[in-house]
Amino acid sequence: MTNSSGRWLRRHLADPYVKRSRAEGYRSRAAYKLLQIDARDRLLRPGAVVVDLGAAPGGWSQVAAQRLGARGRVIAVDVLEMAPVPGVRFVRGSFLDEAVRAAVREAAGGLADAVLSDMMPELSGVAAADQARAAELVRAAIDFCRANLAPQGALLVKVFQGREFASLLGLLRRTFSSVRTRKPAASRGESRELYLLARGLRRDAAG
Repeated sequence: MTNSSGRWLRRHLADPYVKRSRAEGYRSRAAYKLLQIDARDRLLRPGAVVVDLGAAPGGWSQVAAQRLGARGRVIAVDVLEMAPVPGVRFVRGSFLDEAVRAAVREAAGGLADAVLSDMMPELSGVAAADQARAAELVRAAIDFCRANLAPQGALLVKVFQGREFASLLGLLRRTFSSVRTRKPAASRGESRELYLLARGLRRDAAG
């Protein structure tokens, strides 16, 4: 183990949200990001249909399934395998693949009330390339919403401050009538990640 990886592991194990996730049965500390955003913005309502993109290992799907209850429906998507979560339908594959998107639409059985995207590409270590791939995933989530999100639905998507941010923010503002920035307390302070919460889908919006 290198010195840098050792420091990361020690910090990770000392992280209060890591400790809470283990004590409270969540699969990742990321669950608290969604819990904090939902407490403020009420995205997850009983009986809703929610699509969770980039779901593995399943922390966000756990939160969504708990909030939606037995009448709700959660469809989780990831290229990685994910152990079953009660009340969650899992679709494995790349969301950039049309066959995967078709499977998600079929599993949803209609329009989604919320699309949650915590998707991240496999990182290469080359900042420009990684940012471009991450932006491609955000654009795929936005494109999916155009035909598959309910009129009063919401998109919550992770973005990174960097060269692609302004372009993605502009695209969201053209596609939705309301776009707000969220930085939950569970996001590490040094992280460049932000979440953008978009509502009021413009059906005639062009990419």
